[in-house]
Amino acid sequence: MTVTSTALLAQADPPTLADFGSDPIWLVIAKAIAMFVFLLVMTIFVIWFERRIVAFMQQRVGPNRAGPFGILQTLADGFKLAFKEGIKPRLADVAVYIIAPLAAAIPAILAWAVIPLGPTVSIFGTETPLQVADLPVAVLFVLAMAAIGVYGVVLSGWSSGSTYSLLGSMRGSAQVISYEIGMGLAVVGVVLYAGSLSTSEIVAAQTDGWYLIVLPVSFVLFWIAGLGETNRAPFDMPEGESEIVGGFHTEYSSLRFAMFFLGEYIALITIAAMSTTLFLGGWLPFWPFSMFEWAYEGWIPVIWFILKVLAGVFFFIWARASLPRFKYDRFMVFGWKVMIPVGLGWVMIVASARVLVPEYLSIAQYVLFIGVPLLALLLLGTVVHDRGKARRATALEQEVLREPSFPVPPLDLVVPRSHAARRTAAGSVEGTARETTVMPFEASTEPPPPAEVDEADGPDDGEAPRV
Repeated sequence: MTVTSTALLAQADPPTLADFGSDPIWLVIAKAIAMFVFLLVMTIFVIWFERRIVAFMQQRVGPNRAGPFGILQTLADGFKLAFKEGIKPRLADVAVYIIAPLAAAIPAILAWAVIPLGPTVSIFGTETPLQVADLPVAVLFVLAMAAIGVYGVVLSGWSSGSTYSLLGSMRGSAQVISYEIGMGLAVVGVVLYAGSLSTSEIVAAQTDGWYLIVLPVSFVLFWIAGLGETNRAPFDMPEGESEIVGGFHTEYSSLRFAMFFLGEYIALITIAAMSTTLFLGGWLPFWPFSMFEWAYEGWIPVIWFILKVLAGVFFFIWARASLPRFKYDRFMVFGWKVMIPVGLGWVMIVASARVLVPEYLSIAQYVLFIGVPLLALLLLGTVVHDRGKARRATALEQEVLREPSFPVPPLDLVVPRSHAARRTAAGSVEGTARETTVMPFEASTEPPPPAEVDEADGPDDGEAPRV
């Protein structure tokens, strides 16, 4: 049975801030443990999923030995890491060296405390939201956890006593500082529309339409900044194998290296979950399931949430398999000179739209009044940029042709297309070369002149003359 938007909001029973804080302590602990197990299972699946997708895109087989379709390959890799020898560098700071992997993994796990997985359900007779906790500033809490995660990168590189590790950690700190600003600007548009920083209330505000439709620029900025925050390709500068061996975790092995691996993939899943919560309606069903009441009831919304998160993870994997790594200087220029100005301009447009455009307008009218003018401005800017680039290229080409620094073929050179014409042209060129070119051995039949001997350095007792 189909329902209206107002009825959907009532049927979904989305939790609010008032629904948190009254759960018994045993239920809070149970939800926290269940969330941690869920993250571990998702990490195992995402690693296998990434390896299979990348293998498919690169025409390889991928993991296919451990378990059906290689599904147990991640567990096999985990056991292999656990039984490897843990090597500690001689120059390492022992305490910081041990704490650094925990500092990289724990913040990524804590961020899931405020991510809603579903509506209010009944657990052992107690009505509770499918969310560990919520805060009036939950979005800022997630951004803070993403920023704190860089401490693990910095401490690991500094404590290893290795130059390569230190360079990787410094890259990571500069990268996170640069791209967390763009991520914050991407979130501002969502906050202006939802009127709240609570993740549960942001999901409830998207009952009538996802924010991806009205905030496409914010979604793209958040997605790109998420790649930068999680050190994923093509932004994996702290782990640049071709420049700094393995980056900040070069000197780590065994379970300590596994903690970095776990933290990276949990951070990847966290960014996908936050993009789902902020722009894709969270646990709300997508069309055509959004037309039915049963899609909003009980534990079923968890399925929609997981499917959206996996779709986000797929796009991250797609970017890794398709795009080459940026140069570090271009990467920083892109963050400071492209993402931040675009984010600031978009925030001004969204704020102006919220003030000037009445709230009763539909999504189609928003797209017409805001999206079309914005698209026209982008096209105009692209045309102006391309024309300026073409003029600069033409001026540079004329300057090169005016003063060539190396021999170039004539510009009117025409290459014959047929084989006969090519043989004829080749013969004529060869004959002309023979007529006009004198080879060294044909220049003269006279013997070469004798070598000159320096009289000042004449031969001594039996010494051969110096030529």
